[in-house]
Amino acid sequence: MTFGFADEHRHLWPVRTVCAVLGLSASGYYAWRRRPESPRSAENHALLSDIRRAHADSGGCYGSQRIHAALRSAGRRVGRNRIARLMRLDGLRGLAALPRRELTTDSRHGHPIAPDRLRRAFVATAPNQVWLADLTNIPTGEGWLFLAALIDVHTRKVVGWSMRETLRADIALDALQMAIQRQRPHPGLIHHSDRSVQYAADVYRQALADAQIIPSMSRKGNCLDNAPMESFFHTLKVERVHHRVYATRDEARRDLFGYIEGFYNSRRIHSAIGYRSPADMERMAA
Repeated sequence: MTFGFADEHRHLWPVRTVCAVLGLSASGYYAWRRRPESPRSAENHALLSDIRRAHADSGGCYGSQRIHAALRSAGRRVGRNRIARLMRLDGLRGLAALPRRELTTDSRHGHPIAPDRLRRAFVATAPNQVWLADLTNIPTGEGWLFLAALIDVHTRKVVGWSMRETLRADIALDALQMAIQRQRPHPGLIHHSDRSVQYAADVYRQALADAQIIPSMSRKGNCLDNAPMESFFHTLKVERVHHRVYATRDEARRDLFGYIEGFYNSRRIHSAIGYRSPADMERMAA
């Protein structure tokens, strides 16, 4: 495979340079070129093509674990270590996180606080039994863009979302109304959030009551009480936001819409749901 790498990149750099960097001999490379390709090498070339395609389809997000799951779901039976080795040799890797500061939680208010009804038991046997809600901030050249979102615990689908320039209560309310109109949940669904004023406000609590949705809230300052929601925002930022520079809020809105609806909900596979996509989970539950 190292000779193969040198061969694939010979149009970019001199062969002797590539061989020197890889610790190979140029004469060994040319001897390798004269030999007929082995069955194993041919298999690796075909597999690498599939790996590159899966990596590109994910927008460069997937590492070897999700590439492995994606290829297996497509009928490819191949070991993860082999995929990781081929990706390493080809310079392919998943996206990595960069640290960022969050500015969204303000629990200093006098509104009622709902009890924590989940106690970190993030389990649902069907869609629209448990929704998780939270807010995050996205940097742009015009200032912050704030994103409110709700995800379904069973499918991991983003069932509702809203983007605004400010953190008034209507940003969370808009996301909730989208989720209700989109999913049409039965009475008794549990809505879990932190204690932010956006979720404790009178207008939001009334919207929950009107839809017969039961409110639940995390303990103060404990992000693990809403861990799957934190995981979604982490994924969003690792796979998209931290690798973009948004000149305007409108640019960020368009890109985040494309990520949420065009990739995350429809195609992105999740380890928590058996390496399936939210769309797959909804189809299975239908």
